Amino acid sequence: METQTLLQITVSLALGLLLGLQRQRTDASVGGIRTFPFFALLGTVCAKIAVVYGGWIVAAGLLALAAVLVFANVLKMKVGSMEVGITSEVAALLLYAVGILLASNEMAAGVLIGGVMLLLLHLKQPMHQFAAAVGERDMRAIAQFVLISLIILPVLPHASYGPYGVWNPFSIWLMVVFIVGISLSGYVAYKLFGARNGALLGGVIGGLVSSTATAVSFARRAARDASLAPLGAFVIMASSCISLLRVLVEVVAAAPGAAGGMVPPLAVLLGVSVVLAGGLYALSYRQTAEMPVPKNPAELRGALVFGLLYAGVLWAVAVARDGYGAAGLYTVAVLSGLTDVDAITLSSAQLVQSGSLAPATAWRAILIAVLANSSFKFAVVAVLGGRHLAFRLGGAVAVVLGSGALLLRWWPQ
Repeated sequence: METQTLLQITVSLALGLLLGLQRQRTDASVGGIRTFPFFALLGTVCAKIAVVYGGWIVAAGLLALAAVLVFANVLKMKVGSMEVGITSEVAALLLYAVGILLASNEMAAGVLIGGVMLLLLHLKQPMHQFAAAVGERDMRAIAQFVLISLIILPVLPHASYGPYGVWNPFSIWLMVVFIVGISLSGYVAYKLFGARNGALLGGVIGGLVSSTATAVSFARRAARDASLAPLGAFVIMASSCISLLRVLVEVVAAAPGAAGGMVPPLAVLLGVSVVLAGGLYALSYRQTAEMPVPKNPAELRGALVFGLLYAGVLWAVAVARDGYGAAGLYTVAVLSGLTDVDAITLSSAQLVQSGSLAPATAWRAILIAVLANSSFKFAVVAVLGGRHLAFRLGGAVAVVLGSGALLLRWWPQ
């Protein structure tokens, strides 16, 4: 037997066993851990035979499998043991097709589809819970994201316009889709896990959606109830950690070829922030509070505002870099970072990717924006949250700012 054929049969059998195990655990009526491997192997064997005898073998195998499924269901209906639903039947037919893919030297595609099938079958309960939790407002968010990503993006021109040639409508809107997608993932996590699922999850979701909004929300709650100050300090710090992780993801996505020169110092600051968040967690882990309901991150107005902000930062960065050098770029980073770190991060990373900006200058600009944003959030917390929350959070913010200053001063060029 050829090695390739043996590999195809082995993978087909393995996928069949995995899916059969999952189906048997759910008491599926069509088959279980013994039957589903046969479905996969039938597709693989038919595809191998079809190489010699023609494609009609594959069609005949599909018809035979469909007939077996129909016959099995008819028998079960007669004895009154038929369950409502066709998930197992469709899974069996698709697994047959996966077996054909595996035999057609499409190993990667077959394994990918098999893995997705396993996930979808296994996640039945949480997916049903998510569907039940989705309301009209949530469907509007999903529809608006489809509008932003699949309708508006493809029709935008992919060319450079404006001063310094920095305005590419397609590239700008692609970054809008990227940022909205990250925020929408946090919104979906909120819908999946609900409002009461711990402070750590609240910090993670807050960092994905908006760390500034999270800081404002918990500052107001701490002002009403001083006993929530330890929990608020941790959630705000945790959301800042996720926000910094989000910055790293943006750098890698926008400048994959040059990320190695920008990620390390930012990762060091993330490490410091995680340690500080861990310390704050140790002081608040017994407290619980509901996560605030996040706003719809896929609203068209919000996407347009970010797109305009991003385009403005692109232009400001180009002007500052051309007329004032690194000092001008750092000034733009401070001003931009007060309200939004994403725009300066993506614009700087894209300039590095295009060869227009040195990685050392770019990560410093991004770090300055992060520090400016941290300072702004702490100022908001101090004003809105009262002295208890400000005292709890102030030490951690001071360490972050000090660490950032040391990185700016001593990290190698």
